Amino acid sequence: MNSACSTHSLPPAILLMGPTASGKTALAMHLAERFPCELISVDSAQVFIDMDAGTAKPSAEELARHPHRLINLISPEESYSAARFCSDALAAMSEVRQAGKIPLLVGGTMLYFRALLQGLADLPQADPAIRAELDADAARLGWPALHARLQALDPVTAERLHPTDSQRIQRALEICLLSGQTMSALLATSQHTPPPYDFLQLGLLPSDRSVLHERIAQRFDSMLLAGLDDEVRQLREKYSLHPELPSMRCVGYRQTWEAQEGLIPRRELRDRGIFATRQLAKRQITWLSNSFAADNFDCLDAALQKKAGDHVAGWLAARNFSS
Repeated sequence: MNSACSTHSLPPAILLMGPTASGKTALAMHLAERFPCELISVDSAQVFIDMDAGTAKPSAEELARHPHRLINLISPEESYSAARFCSDALAAMSEVRQAGKIPLLVGGTMLYFRALLQGLADLPQADPAIRAELDADAARLGWPALHARLQALDPVTAERLHPTDSQRIQRALEICLLSGQTMSALLATSQHTPPPYDFLQLGLLPSDRSVLHERIAQRFDSMLLAGLDDEVRQLREKYSLHPELPSMRCVGYRQTWEAQEGLIPRRELRDRGIFATRQLAKRQITWLSNSFAADNFDCLDAALQKKAGDHVAGWLAARNFSS
């Protein structure tokens, strides 16, 4: 395992990344018990208030023992961006550092991790006319057809997106049309001053994806047993929601909404939710494998916590860290 070069005089910060159901939360809490860390969530679904059953938020007991910052920030009616995450995360990291602790950022939203480390490109502003044209094309042809169009224009970005991820497909195509450049090219050339931290990047990857798939199925079953269907119904009663909001596009919530609306047979909700979660995990693994200089561990290893903890201990010792 090779850590990226860093400046030891900077304060340490740990990034713990991995696909859904890889055991990130359990490992993060173990590290927080072994080292003077405070946890910061990097999860685009857990920012939403009242969305608990389907987002795998830590339990009330876990949060009481190990508080997570950047959880339960906004209403499901609102949107949360990578830019806002960077601002919120840097503020939280500063508070943790001022308390003499180590920020430990944990989650699976790889775009947020990338934005924090590499910055956000100066992308063109939204154009209502182009978006209306793309929406019309999607209504006529379907979003998978527009995803295929994006694949021809910007295969790097298309690889990261699900064929029905309308919001991101539309944005990527819009950028191509407005700038004449691909989103991936603009992101690659963005200028950014890294945050003033010495980062240890830890990645969790499965040695056997079939086992991860079993974990995903078990997790989705647990979400259904925890009342995901009732939670979505209550959210729709409490808030003014529609299916294109980021909150209702979250994996599990989208499929539950469609089942409640009769757009898919209710008997297919479980299988569709598990399939969508597997696709999410595949994209997370692709991001983690290709876009980060992480020290990777097998998330299925029975000795994961000890191995990762010993690795962190060695890394901190090399930096003579003291709180």
